[in-house]
Amino acid sequence: MIFREGDLKALEESITNQGILVPLTVYKDGRQYFILDGERRWRCAVKLALGKVPIIVQPKPDRLLNIMMMFAIHNARTDWDPLPTALKLEELEKHFKKTQGRTPKEAELAELASMSRGEVRRLRKLLGLPKKYRRMLLKELEKPKPEQTISVDQVLEATTGAQALRKREVVSTEEEVELRDAIIEKFKTGVIDNTVAPRKLARLARAVERDELPVRRAKSVVNKLISQSQYSIDRAYKDSVERIEFEHVVIQLSDRLQIKLAELIDSDEELNEKTAASLRALRRSISKLL
Repeated sequence: MIFREGDLKALEESITNQGILVPLTVYKDGRQYFILDGERRWRCAVKLALGKVPIIVQPKPDRLLNIMMMFAIHNARTDWDPLPTALKLEELEKHFKKTQGRTPKEAELAELASMSRGEVRRLRKLLGLPKKYRRMLLKELEKPKPEQTISVDQVLEATTGAQALRKREVVSTEEEVELRDAIIEKFKTGVIDNTVAPRKLARLARAVERDELPVRRAKSVVNKLISQSQYSIDRAYKDSVERIEFEHVVIQLSDRLQIKLAELIDSDEELNEKTAASLRALRRSISKLL
C-alpha cells in the first residue's frame, strides 16, 4: 500500500547499476501474470522501460494462502509499515473465517501471519482506531520518514492514555476524543516529544482510582491538556501526580527502613561509625520536615 518515492529511487539506481538480482514471484491466471512478491521491482522496471524482468512462476494460490505467503515473505525480509500490516491481517482473519467457518484464535492468527502473538495484539489495537486516524496515518506514511510528524506508536499511546482516564470517569466519551486529538496535535507540534509520555495519564487515572488524587484536580489538568496548546503531559503530571507518587515512595522506603532498624535493635550489635553517621544525618533531615 505504501511506496515511498525515496525508496523507489534508491531501488531504481540499484537496478540501473546491477539489474534485478532477485526475481519477481508471480502466478499465472489465464493469459495474465499476477505479482506475489516484487511490486517495487516491477514499478521500477516499468519506469526504467525495461523490456523484461526475471520471474519465478508459482502455482496460483487461494486467497488465504496468498496472504499467508505475503506475510511470510515480508517478515523474513523487510517489515511492512504497521497500519498496512494491520489491514492485511484483518483480511487474513476474514478469509480464515470464510474458509474455516470460525474466527481464528490469537495463536492461530499469529502462526498464519508468521508473527508473535504480541505483534498480533498490537496490530489489532490499530484496527480499533477510528477511521480518521487510519486515513491520517496512511497519508503520513506516504511521506519520506524525515518528513513524518506523527507515528503509529504515538497515536496508539495517545489512545491508550485517553482511554485510561475515560474508564476512571475522569473524562467523558466526548472529552476522551478531544483529549486524544489534543495529544496527537501536541506530538505533531513537538510540545510532546516523548512517545510514551501518555502513559503518565494512566498513572494519573490510577491515582484517582486509589483516592489519592481528587477527581476535580485530575479534571483540571486534563482540561488544560485539551484547551492549552503548549501544556504538556509532563507538566500535567507534575501538577497532579508527581508529589503523590513521591510521597508514596517515601512511605515504602520508610516502612522498609523501620523493619531493618528493628532488626538492628534486636541484634544488640554496635553500629559501625559509617552507619551511625548516616542515621544521624537522616534524623536531622527528618527533624526539618516534621
